[in-house]
Amino acid sequence: MGRRLAAAVHVRHPKSNEWLILLPGEEPDEDLAEVITNPAAWEPDEDGDGGQGEAPAGGTDLGPEPTPTPDPTPTPEAEPEPEKPRTRTRKQADEK
Repeated sequence: MGRRLAAAVHVRHPKSNEWLILLPGEEPDEDLAEVITNPAAWEPDEDGDGGQGEAPAGGTDLGPEPTPTPDPTPTPEAEPEPEKPRTRTRKQADEK
């Protein structure tokens, strides 16, 4: 029986290069388990090391996911220039 995930994980499949979302409680295949290197993603091992053992082979523990930065505040749009007063053209004035 494989290891179970304790948290949702976004991972790129190493063979198909497809993005996958693995949910808590799932037991991913070995090829996927190798690319999940954050020990906090796994449920505690049955041997009692609290899930803080070595990362699966083939990966490096990168630590927790970085906190996303908020989008910058948009700048207000420039106010449109006021309309110029309409004046009659010479042709319009001659017609009246």
